[in-house]
Amino acid sequence: MAIHQTAIIGKKVKLGNNIDIGPYAVLDGDIEIGDGTTVMAHAYITGWTKIGRNNRIHMGAILGHEPQDVAYKGAESYLVVGDNNTFREHAWIHRGTKEGSSTTIGNNNYFMGFAHAAHNCAIGNGAIVASNTLLAGYVEVGDNAFVSGNIVVHQFCRIGRLAMISGLSAVNKDVPPFMTAGGRGVVAIAPNTVGLRRAGLDLPARSAIKQAYKTLFRSGLNTKQAVEELRRGEVTKEVQEIIDFVVSSKRGICNPPGQKHANEDIEGTE
Repeated sequence: MAIHQTAIIGKKVKLGNNIDIGPYAVLDGDIEIGDGTTVMAHAYITGWTKIGRNNRIHMGAILGHEPQDVAYKGAESYLVVGDNNTFREHAWIHRGTKEGSSTTIGNNNYFMGFAHAAHNCAIGNGAIVASNTLLAGYVEVGDNAFVSGNIVVHQFCRIGRLAMISGLSAVNKDVPPFMTAGGRGVVAIAPNTVGLRRAGLDLPARSAIKQAYKTLFRSGLNTKQAVEELRRGEVTKEVQEIIDFVVSSKRGICNPPGQKHANEDIEGTE
């Protein structure tokens, strides 16, 4: 363990083994940090925060500070971070708003410089959130999703597993798993073919996703009709994942290319 002499470590902080803490880092709060984690210069970790093993927290990053939410009144809320995550320069992740609630970050995620996850976000595993991207409160990002740079994501939106959002987008509806989407008032562009190949999905799985994309976004059917059409076809596990995501959407799914639709209510949607 190497702790720089200028670092400030609060009395409640619990540190694992083989931890490095750089110059002028501040750890002040009810904090637990797992083995092998590195906290670099001027990073600030506070609140009720639990950080797992082998994370890398770069210069100026802020983890666990109180949420930017006028509803927050000082309640005990949490930030929970898993293992093997990277938080690059000046990334900022806030804890939950309501008493007992949490912002959660899984394992093997990569937050680039100035990326932000607001209160009560839920980030899965292996996701990438690129520079200057802002995730508002209660946003969910699925496993291995790629959220490009300079993006804003509206509160309560969900980005599905292995989805990709193109840079400079404004996400105001849910983006289903396996899709590439982008633009202002985000639209579905195509299946995330490159991401699917890198993730090891075989040709039949990719073909089924491509057909599901055509049914949802290119057929001219409304959302309810498209889901019924998907259910009548070959429902692979990936197609079922898409169906489940769409049915559970509360904000509606992203628009088809070249048009906007109302995302009519379907069975299972609140």
